[in-house]
Amino acid sequence: MANTYTQIYLQVVFAVEARQYLIARENKEELHKFMTGVITERGQKLLAIHCMPDHTHLLVGLKPSLALSDLVRDVKNSSSNLIQRKGWARGRFAWQEGFGAFSDGHSQLTDIIRYIKNQEKHHAKRTFRQEYLQFLRKYEIDHDERFIFKDVS
Repeated sequence: MANTYTQIYLQVVFAVEARQYLIARENKEELHKFMTGVITERGQKLLAIHCMPDHTHLLVGLKPSLALSDLVRDVKNSSSNLIQRKGWARGRFAWQEGFGAFSDGHSQLTDIIRYIKNQEKHHAKRTFRQEYLQFLRKYEIDHDERFIFKDVS
């Protein structure tokens, strides 16, 4: 795409199916590297990543050559297959359908990267569901709470 210049930064958030705590700390680094590889192979730039036991945050510099939904689909499918192949989850592993994507400008990148890298600290104070609802409100995204991730009991 000659003469196309963009600056698109998106924080992408998605959950493990049924909000189960299936991403073990000891597998996180390998999962991060794997997801980074998938994103890089698709010609996109990963700026930050953090997998919690029940959800994942990505900060991506997205080029217009690929639809965000295609990128997220590829990351989720490939990483699900990796988790299954490695036997990291008892039974079947899957990501929950859908994802959240939130855009910010270049001037916010440092804060967003810090936020993503400090997920354990944030979730000591609030659940993933609370965090997700906060994002939806902050970015003024219409939503129906009946379809928002439920807390794991």
